[in-house]
Amino acid sequence: MHLDAAHPLVPIASLAAGVFLLIAPRIVSVAVAIYLIIVGLLGLNGIYHIFK
Repeated sequence: MHLDAAHPLVPIASLAAGVFLLIAPRIVSVAVAIYLIIVGLLGLNGIYHIFK
């Protein structure tokens, strides 16, 4: 499925995400922090092979 600006779900999803950010910014910042930690660990693992 190809999503572009003309797809009717894109504005609805962006509006819902914006409202969620206004209601619960703490949850979003925790989710982003966890994502960044996981990506960082996976990146370091690719370089230094910390996890087998």
